[in-house]
Amino acid sequence: MRPDLSIIADLIKPGARVLDLGCGEGELLAHLQAHKRVNGYGLDVDADNITICVRKGVNVIEQDLDAGLTNFPDDSFDMVVMTETLQSVRQPAQMLNEMLRIGQECIVTFPNFAHWRSRAHLLCNGRMPMARHLPHNWHDTPNIHLCTLKDFERLAQDMGLRIIQRFVAGADHRGHPLMSLMPNLFGAIAFYRLGRPSAA
Repeated sequence: MRPDLSIIADLIKPGARVLDLGCGEGELLAHLQAHKRVNGYGLDVDADNITICVRKGVNVIEQDLDAGLTNFPDDSFDMVVMTETLQSVRQPAQMLNEMLRIGQECIVTFPNFAHWRSRAHLLCNGRMPMARHLPHNWHDTPNIHLCTLKDFERLAQDMGLRIIQRFVAGADHRGHPLMSLMPNLFGAIAFYRLGRPSAA
């Protein structure tokens, strides 16, 4: 399994109800079903991905995330997961609200635009950076809301969301001591586990 999905799988309790937004080929859900007996569903728009999910025995629904999650009632899931997709939806804040309406908690991961390689590329070349964690040109990228760790944490604060856990990793999804000291500079990929706003 991909290293980033292993990190996420470790955060999910056995038997949990899980929704994976933009589930791809269903690798995470297949693992969780086999090893943690989760009751899981995935959403994706790619027909090939959906076919692969079905072959793996993963419950999958064809759905465009930008259409919203109104087809799911409140508290449908224990955990809602979105891996490296938040930056490509039209309304990230609305998506976070919806994730925490239908799920008790959520996990989101995204590329950190403040990583030192991105900064250096922009400074030295004067062009939008391309890197292992940002592999597209500016004109064909699916990423329409790139952000940094500080940007995301400000949004979470403004929305009143609880940051339960945060991890940062390199483009290879591995940690390094420098990432603990200066996560916004040295972390290429951010992992956040979020909870609903605390009751007043």
